[in-house]
Amino acid sequence: MKKNLFGMAAVVAMGAGAGSVSAQDADVLSGDTRLACEAILCLSTGQRPSECTPSLDHYFRIKKKKLSDTLEARLGFLNKCPVANQTPQMSTLVRAISRSAGRCDAASLNSALQMSTSGDGGEIYIGNRMPDYCVIYTDHAYTDFSQTKPIYVGLPENGGYWVEAKDYERALTEYNARPEAEHRNYWWGGT
Repeated sequence: MKKNLFGMAAVVAMGAGAGSVSAQDADVLSGDTRLACEAILCLSTGQRPSECTPSLDHYFRIKKKKLSDTLEARLGFLNKCPVANQTPQMSTLVRAISRSAGRCDAASLNSALQMSTSGDGGEIYIGNRMPDYCVIYTDHAYTDFSQTKPIYVGLPENGGYWVEAKDYERALTEYNARPEAEHRNYWWGGT
């Protein structure tokens, strides 16, 4: 199984190896250290339990004037978890989370991927290629977004857009019905 969320949880909980976090320390993580470890776990899945609220609130409250500074500050927070850089896989995961969490949902993609066909007066469309930072995050071996990753509906040149996975079937039906209704209205004199 590609997704190894349980393995990653065990790594965070147990300290992933000799000398990093003692068994006693693993049981008493507190403060920012505990919140950072919880945030890593919670941001590694699209299905987050209510127990994630404190750590996610803390993580998303980290904001700076520039996006790049915000992302670096969030990375610094996540690195407070003792296992954040213990293995190459965990280091990659933490960096992917800090660059992508909160930026790879359907609403964010629809906003970030808007493009114009020709300058200010051109038609606006939404790109159908997920940014590399989102691909790295959602496809990471330690994440589980298989059932929750946003999906693109339609074609960019025909008003396509991103939707949350749970809304895909409804959105696809609406998208497919839209051109038919527009075509019918044109031929029958409707508005």
